[in-house]
Amino acid sequence: MTIVARTQAQLVRRRFFRHRAAMISLVLFVLVLLLSFSATGIGPIPGWWKHDYTTVASVVDGGRPTLSVVPTFLGGDGIHLGEHPFGQDNKGIDYFALTMRGTQISIMIAFIVGALGTLIAVVIGAAAGFFRGWTETILMRLTDIIIVLPLLAIVAVIANRVGNAGPFWLAVVIALFTWTGLARIVRGEFLSLREKEFIEAARAAGTPAWRIIRKHILPNTIGVIIVSATLSIASAVLLETALSYLGFGVKPPDTSLGRLISDYQSAFGSRPWLFFWPGAFIVLIALTVNFIGDGLRDAFDPRQNKVRS
Repeated sequence: MTIVARTQAQLVRRRFFRHRAAMISLVLFVLVLLLSFSATGIGPIPGWWKHDYTTVASVVDGGRPTLSVVPTFLGGDGIHLGEHPFGQDNKGIDYFALTMRGTQISIMIAFIVGALGTLIAVVIGAAAGFFRGWTETILMRLTDIIIVLPLLAIVAVIANRVGNAGPFWLAVVIALFTWTGLARIVRGEFLSLREKEFIEAARAAGTPAWRIIRKHILPNTIGVIIVSATLSIASAVLLETALSYLGFGVKPPDTSLGRLISDYQSAFGSRPWLFFWPGAFIVLIALTVNFIGDGLRDAFDPRQNKVRS
């Protein structure tokens, strides 16, 4: 019997694909992405849904949802979407289109926060952990200062000023204050790896510091970075929701899931679907991204021995 050795990347992929919760979550998250971005379109590219999230129309049947999921043989109205599957808001705007647009904006903000925050954290953590000395002292004191700041209050004040500039700048503001945890983790990884024999050998050979970081240390920390970046996306969704709910996030005429909950919170008793749909998508996105992060964490964990090499 021939034993084929697997690379670390192959082992990581096998562990991740065998993580049932992560795979189910990945499928659900991809479906949410496809649904939200294809329904209302992206920029000049039109979507397949017939209503626009800015078009005002007459309110039909009190704005109730026309979505039906109960078959007729079970006493329901059959399975169909209807004219307004998620109902209509106070102005008669199709709520499915509004929810899909809100999902788009919330996901875009979350991914920008995850990417930019991870980049900042890796640069600061790597520099502090590798160069030590005054570089570490300055960068870590800066990190400590940002950690002790009241995150929601500070971000809310700044975001309120840049909110009219668009969701991109709101995401940038959030990212500038949410990188600290990963930076400390990366610093710890670099402190450990810089003392290894292969790093000492690279230094003795005259290898430049930037090349040691890029070629030798960073690849050994990529698992921690990817997992932390994934979990930061879930945190960004919840933080953006909180800011928009408080009125400091996405500004009209655009919208987000948090903004929808804020705008229609008074309708919870009379028209709960205006609160339910954006809330359901917030929970779905946060849960799926968290489970994907859990799956990545288990896949990159070297102590996992369920898959033989």
